[in-house]
Amino acid sequence: MMTGVTSRAVLVTGASRGIGRAVATVFAAGGDRVAIHHRDSAELAERLRAELPGQGHVVVRADLTDPDAVRAMVDEAAGLLGGLDVLVNNAGVYGERDAPHPVFGASYEQWRAQWRQVLETNLTGAGNVTWCAAQHMRERGGRIVNVSSRGAFRGEPEQPAYGASKAGLNALGQSLAVALAPYGITVATVAPGFVETDMTTGHLSGERGAAIRAQSPFDRVARPEEIAAAVHWLASPQAEWASGTIVDLNGASYLRS
Repeated sequence: MMTGVTSRAVLVTGASRGIGRAVATVFAAGGDRVAIHHRDSAELAERLRAELPGQGHVVVRADLTDPDAVRAMVDEAAGLLGGLDVLVNNAGVYGERDAPHPVFGASYEQWRAQWRQVLETNLTGAGNVTWCAAQHMRERGGRIVNVSSRGAFRGEPEQPAYGASKAGLNALGQSLAVALAPYGITVATVAPGFVETDMTTGHLSGERGAAIRAQSPFDRVARPEEIAAAVHWLASPQAEWASGTIVDLNGASYLRS
């Protein structure tokens, strides 16, 4: 169980930049040991490892669309950290080169390629990471936090595969919150709106930037540190009763009933 644990072993996927970087930083600042996962950002991941406060942080690599690589990566992280107490499923993509794929704006080949890549990373990949991580948590309990999106609820007409993948991630999290509770493992989800990261720079700095900020009555988008703070709390020993929840983090830009 999580009670009384002072230094935990934490795996954060997609941790070399953006939200993942902020998440890794807040856990390390709290005294935890962090496995920084990346796909093809070794330099950024190593730089983050060197900058994190505390000791015992490691870097692991895997393409989340490769099930065998996922299993090897999770096992490596657990081996290097001496177990696994927390998993943050943060890694995600919009699609190849953020290519939009509306129904009447993409060829059938483009449509299928985007669905394949996005779902294999955002949903199937996260599901595989979760299965592998849960094997290490079964006897000791743990915390799993998924990073979803506002798009799971409001829809993503230009990026339907992305919206669908995040809706699936929400459902996965709630299903596993029930399935894993008897083992002392909680599963919760955060659903951010726009966040100021590398992934969204093109949108925020372009012509649509002002309109995107105006979606929130605060007239801004989120900072990665704000998302990381919520993730950190959901992974805390005090947050067991939040298992199964989906926390909206969008600055009142989209309100769901």
